Amino acid sequence: MKRSILKCLAVDFLILSFSLSVFLLAPDKVSAGEKINVAVVAGFIQTFKEIASAYEAKMGIKIEVVFSSAGRLYAQIINGAPYDIFLSADQERPDLLYSEALCEKPFIYAIGEVVLWSANKNFCNLDNWHSAIRQDSVKKVAIVNPKTGVHGERAKKALQDAGLWDTVMRKMVYAPDMAQAFQYATEGAVDAAFCPLALAYTEKGKKGCYYEMKDALLVVYSACVLKNSKNLERAKQFASFLNSPEAEKIKKKYGYKQIAD
Repeated sequence: MKRSILKCLAVDFLILSFSLSVFLLAPDKVSAGEKINVAVVAGFIQTFKEIASAYEAKMGIKIEVVFSSAGRLYAQIINGAPYDIFLSADQERPDLLYSEALCEKPFIYAIGEVVLWSANKNFCNLDNWHSAIRQDSVKKVAIVNPKTGVHGERAKKALQDAGLWDTVMRKMVYAPDMAQAFQYATEGAVDAAFCPLALAYTEKGKKGCYYEMKDALLVVYSACVLKNSKNLERAKQFASFLNSPEAEKIKKKYGYKQIAD
């Protein structure tokens, strides 16, 4: 399943839509065909799948999911896309939707880190990511478009702060979302990729290596329930589960930090 999802995401500017069956209430209390539509930032794909499957024993509504970059999902929402919940990888876009009265009050659902990951374990033999990315042997590095993807923006800022952006920008290969940037690296199309720490904890991620980027800003993931939701109460119930003890346990497994009360 994981392999087929990543291959679908490899098509430029293709939004992957698929359904996950989840249950919020007992089946006899849920109308047949009831569903909610969730827009989820691509870097959260594997974690979201596990959070959703944690519901399967007790749920009765269907969740239809679209994975893409935060910027592309935001653009779809302001243009009327019929989502019930938006899970972004930043606070800015949900806050903008809230200021425009398009959603309920946003809430933080995860805090993550940016890393520099490679399928080649020898890539991580140096002391830090600054030295690794400057190597002449490193010809291509994947980065999600900084204008639409938060991890790309964070990586670019860290490179600029380290005085490396002008030196390595010629190596950059831009991807429309985080899942595709990671796929470029797993398949060897690039030597490394800037990606969420969570992807380094996946089955494919564990086969490679990564450098921590302590000088990069943390990624604060914020979500919101959209006011034009056709299933508002169910959407709110699902949103609440995102910060439940069960969901926190899954997020911790993928390297996300504990959300402060």
